[in-house]
Amino acid sequence: MISKIKEIYQYRQMLESLVLTDLRTRYKGSFFGFFWTLLNPLLMLLVYSIVFKYIVRIEMENYTSYLFIGLISWFLINQAVLSSAGVIIRNAGLVKKIYFPKEILPLSVVIGGAINYFFSLLILFPILIFNKIQLGLPLLLFPVILAIYFIFTFAITLIVSSLNVYFRDLEHILGIITMVWFYLTPIVFTSSMIPQEVKFIFDYNPMKIIIDSFHDVFFYNKFPDALSLIKITIISFILLFAGFYIFKKLSRNFAEEI
Repeated sequence: MISKIKEIYQYRQMLESLVLTDLRTRYKGSFFGFFWTLLNPLLMLLVYSIVFKYIVRIEMENYTSYLFIGLISWFLINQAVLSSAGVIIRNAGLVKKIYFPKEILPLSVVIGGAINYFFSLLILFPILIFNKIQLGLPLLLFPVILAIYFIFTFAITLIVSSLNVYFRDLEHILGIITMVWFYLTPIVFTSSMIPQEVKFIFDYNPMKIIIDSFHDVFFYNKFPDALSLIKITIISFILLFAGFYIFKKLSRNFAEEI
């Protein structure tokens, strides 16, 4: 895996080009263009706030801030997973014609999602300040949590992107899977709201640890649970090893399959 990471680094200019091309293509011809990076999370916040605060009637102080932290964090993996499914097929010309570490294709999608996430933070901080949410020392752990989250997301995209070359239906099934995954993650509700009878189901969800950790540092101004962070770190690296292994095995016949 280390040798593959070194090889990816050697192709960093190609990676940068793929990321920029993806971002340009995504907003090409749009009236608002790249501003959709800021508009999308705001519009989703508006919709979910109306539904869960005023219709479902979740009673919680500063619920909008809590919700936005979870939503923008979720968008990163949701966008990356859904986009990565077809990334090999979309770049069939490159895959067939030249040699390069194919892993940079799903990686470019994850980096693109991370860029969108950083732009969303430009909206988050003013919202937190407006709602008088206190930020303190726990915020120093944010880069650590984000790094773990990035590794976790990249690992998932390695698996998804390679499997979809052989099982094209996966790209369509993923929309349903991510929707279920969303509601099994404490984004529109808090972990304390989960009924005890079904709590064990949520505890098996790695995204619960990640989203809870973001809520801890941004919303509750407290340090995330250390054991939980160790747990998600181990899970992320195991998935990364598995992702590289699966991708390597399946990538041998990419050119023939696409």
